[in-house]
Amino acid sequence: MGKLQGRAFIFKDNVDTDQIYPGRYLELTDPKAIAAHAMEGADPAFPEKVRPGDIIVAGKNFGCGSSREHAVIALKEAGVGAVLALSFGRIFYRNAINLGLPAIRLAEAPKAAEGDLLTIDLEEGTIALPDGGILSFAPFPPEIRKIIQGGGIIPLVKSEQLG
Repeated sequence: MGKLQGRAFIFKDNVDTDQIYPGRYLELTDPKAIAAHAMEGADPAFPEKVRPGDIIVAGKNFGCGSSREHAVIALKEAGVGAVLALSFGRIFYRNAINLGLPAIRLAEAPKAAEGDLLTIDLEEGTIALPDGGILSFAPFPPEIRKIIQGGGIIPLVKSEQLG
């Protein structure tokens, strides 16, 4: 599964799914069109700034609100490599894992600023910070690592059926 590296995008507590992906776009079905509205309610310029592998760093309760999968699809398709937060909305967290986006719960907020380069080791459960510090988190159990590595539960099951 290896390491993920990307620039930090910092968000506050209680970023809900309508901020991640506004409900007015729910009729869109093309993942690229969905990605064009990622984080629009919190930072309208996010889709133009984010690059593949970048990392969202948030406070408490990231992804609270509705159960829409579109929020995770928007982030993943926009290129977000992982989401770090102190806590997650329960359904958002499950959708993230099911769709293959690492959603990592932290015990403490990382000392990172917007644009800082972070390196996440998903197997070791560590985050290398720009000041040389290391933040630890509970690594995913093997079953969850397998889902994330497989790109989500549906691609994983399909590959197992074909393989």
